[in-house]
Amino acid sequence: MNRNLQTSPILISERLTLRKLSKNDSEEILQLRSDKEINKFLDRKPSKTVEDALNFITSIIENESGELFYWAITKTGEDKPIGTICLFDFLGDLRKCEIGYELLTEYHGQGIMIEAAKKVIEYAIKTLELKTIDALTHKDNQSSTKLLQKLHFKKLDDIVEHNPNLVLFRLTT
Repeated sequence: MNRNLQTSPILISERLTLRKLSKNDSEEILQLRSDKEINKFLDRKPSKTVEDALNFITSIIENESGELFYWAITKTGEDKPIGTICLFDFLGDLRKCEIGYELLTEYHGQGIMIEAAKKVIEYAIKTLELKTIDALTHKDNQSSTKLLQKLHFKKLDDIVEHNPNLVLFRLTT
């Protein structure tokens, strides 16, 4: 894998700009990470305060490297994040990683996440030279399952040991 790259470069699609997360994004990150609808499928402690959101952003900024690519999803021409998308859990010898994403509920059903994910997957394959991208989603998260299927991820029968409610999807090039 090409490790001599700028982490989380700006990626631009037809309607979206994917950029690095910034401390100025704390209100939107709080909104994302405290939303009950989004969190019901995620195994994480919700953010309760702007300080929680800032601590999360700081941890992302400090840990960003060739092992973590994390983007704020914005509409082109606007700076306010409406979601996030990331590549993480890299296994360099296998040229493999995992993708994760979340989107404010008011933007669901508009094709935003598929557009963002296609751009990130293109970057992962063409620039990072990855061969495999995994995604874990909750068995009841139909929106995420449909998104992954549209992106040509295949559902695997593997059991996710740490959480039997998760389903593993895989995209191979």
